[in-house]
Formats: sequence, structure tokens, C-alpha cells
Amino acid sequence: MAENAKDMTRGKPGKLIFSFAVPLMLGNIFQQMYTMVDTMVVGQVVGVEALASLGAAEWLQWMILGLITGATQGFSILIAQRFGADDQKGLRKAVAMSILWSGAIAVVATVGGLLAMRPVLALLNTPENIVGNSIRYLTIIFAGMIAVTGYNILASILRALGNSRTPLVAMIIAALINVGLDLLFVAVFHWGVAGAAAATVIAQAFSCLFCFWVIRRMPILALRAEDWKWDGTVAKRLIMLGVPVVFQNTVISLGGMTVQYVINGFGFLYVAGFTAANKLYGLLEVAATSFGFSMATYAGQNLGARRLDRIRSGMRSACRMAVITALIISAAMFVFGKPLLRLFISGEPDVVDQVNDIAFRYLAVMSALLFVLYLLYVYRSALQGMGDTVTPMISGIVEMGMRTAAVLLLPLIIGVDGVYFAEVAAWLGATVLLMTAYYRRMRRLRLTEEAQSIGGAPSALDAPPAETQQVER
Repeated sequence: MAENAKDMTRGKPGKLIFSFAVPLMLGNIFQQMYTMVDTMVVGQVVGVEALASLGAAEWLQWMILGLITGATQGFSILIAQRFGADDQKGLRKAVAMSILWSGAIAVVATVGGLLAMRPVLALLNTPENIVGNSIRYLTIIFAGMIAVTGYNILASILRALGNSRTPLVAMIIAALINVGLDLLFVAVFHWGVAGAAAATVIAQAFSCLFCFWVIRRMPILALRAEDWKWDGTVAKRLIMLGVPVVFQNTVISLGGMTVQYVINGFGFLYVAGFTAANKLYGLLEVAATSFGFSMATYAGQNLGARRLDRIRSGMRSACRMAVITALIISAAMFVFGKPLLRLFISGEPDVVDQVNDIAFRYLAVMSALLFVLYLLYVYRSALQGMGDTVTPMISGIVEMGMRTAAVLLLPLIIGVDGVYFAEVAAWLGATVLLMTAYYRRMRRLRLTEEAQSIGGAPSALDAPPAETQQVER
């Protein structure tokens, strides 16, 4: 087994998934820390309007980031499967093609973000008093997309090989740099939201460089000249895995933009309140995304090794751990949510109270059904790890539909409080679909294995799967 990599096809599934997820949780906490510090410093030093400007920019930023994370997530599926199958030549080729594709994606994300920000903010009915700061923030963020893309593809490669420790260290480095630069740029130099954006981009660049340094020292990833030669077959497989995840993230963000449009119509106090709650939402889902990444790598490696029994047992362990974790976090939010939200808000006492009340109502609704979000991540990631990126893509469409319907219809029925339920409605719809798809998929794979053992027919794990569904081992 290669240095800095972990074989998840052997050992106790629950222990493997948990030990892989813990460094990711810690890394995600540090990642959330530097986005939260941006918001805290801007909200406390610059004021509520500046805080609202970050919130108004959030969904467009998330959409462009979703292009990058979706593609690199999809690419990592093939890398994990090649690693699980002990196909070192195929592994190197998949890594090289993933890096080449990521370079092209970085260019598209940068140009697309810069061109889209003004018309999108106008389309979302962004209040005049905050739109200028939103544009300043997004300009710097999008200009630094090469660093964001570099970190995401390198971290995805490492996670596919079972290495969750290096992304953790990278995020610790980035968080510490970001905190220091936030205080310097915003509190000392008074650069406002532009300073917060610059701090984020610089911190991300350092995390990218650290991952690159580790990968350069891994013999299994010592790429050769022939690995960089364009391989249309591998490139196509990577795109067919990545595009559905990109589309999934895009439609989710479109639903989020609809929510943002409705919220913008209620004024900048609502925008500020939702912004504060959404920063804690990042903490709410930290463990969910970690269990998801862990399950994707675990399922991918075990599919490559043709161990369906281990996928089933790992799934049971992951669901138990996810639900227990979600319940603990929910309880903590109900107890400590209000004082935590106040860390993001400054201004006149009556304004602070209004914004904090809006934020806590939203946070309370999400916390009550947080376990649904955790199951969503586990089932979605298991399907992706097994090469099915189409069903998760469809689940993104379901999320968009549920989120949009809830935010447009519920305020007409129960008033402004209806907007708080849009997020959990999206979770519920997507989770039902993903759970159904997972169990149907496992049943089909089991029946195929049984048929092979009885009649000697080729296994679905041996043959190249359907183009839109899976990838050859």
C-alpha cells in the first residue's frame, strides 16, 4: 500500500469510515472557520449592510464553486475505483486527465463568474445599498478561482486514495492564514469586503500549494510523460462522471438563488439574518459532508475490489453514525444558536435583535430536521462512489423543485415564516429519491452476482457500465 494512502477494502467498515471522516470533519471545521471569520469580521467591523452584501453574493459564488467541486468530485470516483482495483497505470492516467480537465474548468469558472456577477445580482433584485460591495467581493473571489480549483482537484485525488489527513492539514494552514489576513486587511487596513475576499483567496492558494507538495512526494502518483498524453476514452469517462455532479450542484444553486430573490424582497435585514444563519449552516453540515466523502471513497474502492458485502455493511454503519452526529449537533444549535449568531451581527440594539431573531428562526427549522440532510449526504455519496452520478443529479433537480415551490408558495399560506422551510423541503424530497435508488441499485448488483455464481455469466462489476451511469473498474 502506497505511503499517504489508505486501503478501505480491508478492515472493519465502521471504523474505516469513521477514521477517514474525522480528519475531514476537522478540515471542514477549519474551512468553515475561515468563511465564518470573513463574515464575523465584516459584520462586526464594517456593519450589517456589509454583512448583507456577503449574503447577496453567496449563491452565485456557490454556483461557480459547485462547477469546480462537482467536476473534481466526479473525477475522484474513477481515481478511487482504479486504486481499489490496484490498477496503477490506470490510476496515473486518471489523475493526469483529471488535472488537465481541472485547468480548463478553472478558466471557465473565472471568466464565467466575472461575466455573470452583475446581471445575476440585478436579476436577484439585490438591494441598491449592498450591491456595490457584493460586486467588489465577487470580483476578487472569481479572480482567484485558479487557486480554488487547484486545491479541490488535489484534495479530491488525495481523498480518493484514502488520504483525509493532508486536506485537514491544508485547511488548518488556510484557516490560520485567513484569520490573520482578515484581521489585517479588514480591521487594520479597513479594506472592507474586498479585504475579506483577498484573505480567502490567499489562504486557498496556500492550501493548494501544500497539497501539491504532498502529492509530489507520493511514488504512486509519480506521473510519467506518457500519462500526460491525451486519452480520449479516459477523458470521456471523467467528464461523464463529473458533468452530472456539476449539473446537480448547478440546479441546487438555482433553487438557492430563487430563495435569495424572495429574501431580497423582504429587505436587507432579512438578507443579513439569513446570511448569519447560513454561516452556521456551514457548521451544521460539516460532519455530513465528511461522512459523504468518506462513503464515496469507501464505496468506490470496494466496488473496484468487487466487495458488495462491504458496501452494504459500511452503509449501515455510516447511516447510524450520521444520524447520531446530526442529533447531537441539532441539540447544540438549539442551546447555543442565539449567542453564536450574535457573533456575526453588530449595530443598533434593535437592529441586532431583529436580525438575530430572523436568523435563529431559520436555524431552528434546519436543526430540527438536520438528520435528513445527513442521510442525504450518505446515500448520495454512496451512489456516486459506485459510479452512479445520474441519480444524484436528478436529486439535485428534486431539491431545486422542492426549494423553489416551498419558498414561492409557503409565504402565501403562512406568511414570511414560510421561507424558513424551503431548505428542509429540499432535503426531504432528495433523500427519499436517493434512498430508493440506492436500495434498488444494490439489489440489481446482488442479483447479477448471484446469476454469475450460478451460470458463470459476466458480472456487472466486470463489464463497462452504461455511459451515463457508471465507469469501468
